[in-house]
Amino acid sequence: MENKPIKRNRNIVPISREHHATLLFCWKIRKGVKAEVQPQRMTRYINWFWKHHLEPHFRSEEKLLFLDFKDAMVNRGLNEHQLIVAKINEINVRTLEKSDPLYLELADLIDDHTRFEERTLFPYLEEKLSDEELDKIGDILREEEHSALEDYDDEFWANNPMQK
Repeated sequence: MENKPIKRNRNIVPISREHHATLLFCWKIRKGVKAEVQPQRMTRYINWFWKHHLEPHFRSEEKLLFLDFKDAMVNRGLNEHQLIVAKINEINVRTLEKSDPLYLELADLIDDHTRFEERTLFPYLEEKLSDEELDKIGDILREEEHSALEDYDDEFWANNPMQK
């Protein structure tokens, strides 16, 4: 089975581009779990990524794309956002050990959600929304900051002596 690149409507490319950074985030968490990185380091990164990437990303999606609350596909996207927030909150209130399964649960939840949006929800919305609605969304997104660049100061996922 061939994985062809997904052709995204130009108006929602900024949001779609952020999904690559989100999948990379999941990879980094999995790498940290495998390397048995100190939980505090991974939790700090999760909170940083939430504040600088995921939270604004979710806000944009919810403000611009997830407006039809009666639509089952939109509701799935919204519900998954809530599950992700709940998992991050759970990580923050519990005392975690190295390789705690909550980290992998979060990575899997975000990975699955991101792939659902890219493969299913966004193509669905591109068909459902009018060209005028998509153009309006594109105008708003171009005015906002949608960078997938990351400047985090602790690369725990890299091979370095501070990992353990």
